Amino acid sequence: MALTVELVAADRKVWSGDATRVVARTTDGEIGILPGHAPLLGVLVEGEVRISGEGEQVTARVDGGFLSVDHDRVTIVAERAEVGAGSSN
Repeated sequence: MALTVELVAADRKVWSGDATRVVARTTDGEIGILPGHAPLLGVLVEGEVRISGEGEQVTARVDGGFLSVDHDRVTIVAERAEVGAGSSN
């Protein structure tokens, strides 16, 4: 089982692909999303979003925004998002 993840900024798609785990900081604290997670809508705070997949980890810096989880699809929308050095895709 995998998550389908899409990370978008206000002006472009930043990253998309499959993942086994997504970790992000919300107004309620850090949250980890695994396959089978219940539907969720969370407000992101400034910080890192970590997307882990088969042998890779993508780290992106976001300025806030929101995270939506529904049926193993994770959508992360931020005003600004930048993928860190050493990440792929």
